[in-house]
Amino acid sequence: MTAPRRSAQWYGGDDRNSYIHRAWMRRGLPADAFDGRPHIAIANTASALTPCNAHLDEVARSVADGIHRAGGIPLNLPVVSIGETQVRPTAMLWRNMAAMAIEEMLRANPIDAVVLLGGCDKTIPALLMGAASVDLPAVVVPGGPMLTGTFRGVPLGCGTDVWKLSEEVRAGTLSAAEFSRSESSMIRSKGHCNTMGTASTMGLLAEVLGMTLPGVAGTPAPDARLLEAAHATGVLAVELADSGRRPSTVLSRGSFLNAIVALAALGGSTNAVVHLLAIAGRLGITLSQDDFDRTGAEVPLIVDLLPAGRFLMDDLYRAGGLHAVLAEIRDLLDPAALTVTGRPLVHYLDDARVYDREVIRTREQPLQQHAGIAVLYGNLAPGGAVVKPAAASPALLRHRGPAVVFDSVEDLNARLDDPGLEVTADSVLILRGCGPKGYPGMPEVANMPLPAKLLALGVRDMVRICDGRMSGTAYGTVVLHVTPEAAAGGPLAKVRTGDMIILDVPNRRLDVDLPPGELEAREPDATTVKAFAAPARGWERLYVDTVGPASTGADQGFLLGSSGDQVSRESH
Repeated sequence: MTAPRRSAQWYGGDDRNSYIHRAWMRRGLPADAFDGRPHIAIANTASALTPCNAHLDEVARSVADGIHRAGGIPLNLPVVSIGETQVRPTAMLWRNMAAMAIEEMLRANPIDAVVLLGGCDKTIPALLMGAASVDLPAVVVPGGPMLTGTFRGVPLGCGTDVWKLSEEVRAGTLSAAEFSRSESSMIRSKGHCNTMGTASTMGLLAEVLGMTLPGVAGTPAPDARLLEAAHATGVLAVELADSGRRPSTVLSRGSFLNAIVALAALGGSTNAVVHLLAIAGRLGITLSQDDFDRTGAEVPLIVDLLPAGRFLMDDLYRAGGLHAVLAEIRDLLDPAALTVTGRPLVHYLDDARVYDREVIRTREQPLQQHAGIAVLYGNLAPGGAVVKPAAASPALLRHRGPAVVFDSVEDLNARLDDPGLEVTADSVLILRGCGPKGYPGMPEVANMPLPAKLLALGVRDMVRICDGRMSGTAYGTVVLHVTPEAAAGGPLAKVRTGDMIILDVPNRRLDVDLPPGELEAREPDATTVKAFAAPARGWERLYVDTVGPASTGADQGFLLGSSGDQVSRESH
């Protein structure tokens, strides 16, 4: 039985409003386009200023062909696009705005289902947040990773090797000219980062959640099979419109727990924590920061990809892809969690095979035995903080050292390489004022560069603590998402240089060693408070006034939950 057409609310009938809606869409659409055929939006984040998504217009054409083939009406719908490498002050500032705009455009227009095209870090989370809130039948096509480039005969991991090479320049072991030469090698083809960064992580987790055509996530952007899958997704979108299968009927708590398990096995980005929490919040599904630790902490890391390992995304694809990874951990997955096809995720794992055991390890021989996100608490993080053990130095997961505090990114940049800075390899670098409210937008600055004088001595990792985020392509012993953030009255604002910091990841603790009551009695330094964001108008003002903490997804409070697909008032 075909679900009632939502688009008929616009096009059905003989009154003046129906006439207007049909007439203005008759520029190329035949009369039978309004006789019950499903109208499918293609929410397209293609943009020349989002380089990782620039190829999505081509993908959209294949989706449209599939929709046509299945009897639907494809409608290209450009939506807000966020280029991680381009927008300032940080792409995360715009994720919630993009999600809100996407939600409102899906609700406001005469469509029966939507295909969501994303790639770059924030685009897939924003698309899923918006689609979850409007709860129209929806399916994702991830844009896919780029192919691997090489420099001086060595494969380059997009993002990860930027951090490595830039540190070598600062250490004096690589010339600035050679560093510049690597630029054209780093970005070899269309597509997003080829490491297990946030874009790769969220594309893969969209499939684990059940929101893609099974088997598509991780397909490299230049691979012809991506266009084949896009065509098939267009066909599926018509089926979704006919069946009325919506995100709320596909996504469950089990879907999100499966994503947490996969996140650990893949060695995925810590940014997935705030994105999964935000998507769940739009659906009203109970999911907490602690679920990442409870569900994922004991899961082994079995994918040998940068930044935690050696290989890159096209290696993962040739080695068997996401399904081969999931088949290895099948017993840890919720067997009832569905996909957009209406079948359970585990249904698609029966034929999965691993073709390269260096890239996809066995459970018995993982890269790390316990690799999931760890959630820390203590007097420095009463609301929690996260760390990615898979990207950290094992020797630093238990550490005690004196704080070296920076009040802002500008303060960090001004003083980090000062020869007079009192810092050793045992010091703990603390950067504050970088949370959702403080920056604003929670930038990817938690993986602070190391002081030049320590790099020259061969130091390549230190404990770093921040209320911001770090790129999924980054690595190191970095404690991030510290909650409450400094700008929201968190204790991070009161720490002083020289305070002794205790990091104990095995026991899930993050503390500053002070006598009882001393930290609470301190007032934040005036320099610290002055550095917090104080926007006067626009989205930044609305964002700072209403954004929630990282521990609940850093979403706007007024956007939590779903409002459904019905507009509040009819047009007249």
